[in-house]
Amino acid sequence: MDGSPAASPSSSRRGARVGRSATAWGFLAPALLLLSVSVLIPAAMALVISFTATGLDVSEPLRFVGLANIRRLLADPVFLQVLGTTVLYLIGVVPPIVLGSLTLAVLVNRQLPGIHLFRAAFYTPVLVSIVVAAIAFRWLYAENGLINGWLTAWLGEAFTPIGFLTTPWLALPAVMLVTLWKGLGYYMVIFLSGLQGISPELYEAAALDGSEGWRRHLDITLPLLRPYITLVGVISAIAATKVFEEVYLMTQGGPADSTRTLVYYVYDQAFSELDISYACTVGLALFLIVLIFSLLRFLAVGEKGFS
Repeated sequence: MDGSPAASPSSSRRGARVGRSATAWGFLAPALLLLSVSVLIPAAMALVISFTATGLDVSEPLRFVGLANIRRLLADPVFLQVLGTTVLYLIGVVPPIVLGSLTLAVLVNRQLPGIHLFRAAFYTPVLVSIVVAAIAFRWLYAENGLINGWLTAWLGEAFTPIGFLTTPWLALPAVMLVTLWKGLGYYMVIFLSGLQGISPELYEAAALDGSEGWRRHLDITLPLLRPYITLVGVISAIAATKVFEEVYLMTQGGPADSTRTLVYYVYDQAFSELDISYACTVGLALFLIVLIFSLLRFLAVGEKGFS
């Protein structure tokens, strides 16, 4: 007989845990490598460059200027203006997206003939490239475009075409509409997954208690969808904070800088002003804002999950 002692159950369990951890880290390694290459390393480089004075010429040596770029950022009236525009964009996009996508999800969460066609129709804008969507809306908004054509046919030749993208107070809402059109279907699917996880027995019990119609949604649906509402709110806020393509393709930040957002300001500083160091400083401010939203998402949803 072999005189060696048998492995204890505790050591076997410990070995199994180590094996599972090694397997998990093996699966995570490619994603962590990709994250490091695409996010962490560029962020570290941007942090270093923000303490220098440098342009696009990589042959020039880095000249460290300390906190000069940060002091410039805090005193920059243009930065405060684009920050305010970004906040306005966020306020104008996030609440309608949350309310609109939740309403669509409730409407299509029914067992009716042809309901899948409506779900597909609402989701179709998500599949359209943002470049195609922005160009299409730019054509719709043009003074000789479809919207003004309809208004002229309706109101007569005395109607003066509206410059949706050339009027400062109209341009930002016009760009917001593209984000709303593109995003509603995507967030509708998130809410739909939450709605389909709610037991029908809860609605039946509420009906027996006399709760009907939209009252049932106030009593049951909204409380149970709170994690999903938080998730959609935070994700859409991050997306609104990083908006760029719509602005670049439709208004170029105009008219009168009324649509110049944080990301477009980073682009403008880097490729128009050729001030890479200041662009990195503004980019880091944007990174901190997105990081705060991400932490809020984790604190509000991550620990409790969707149960």
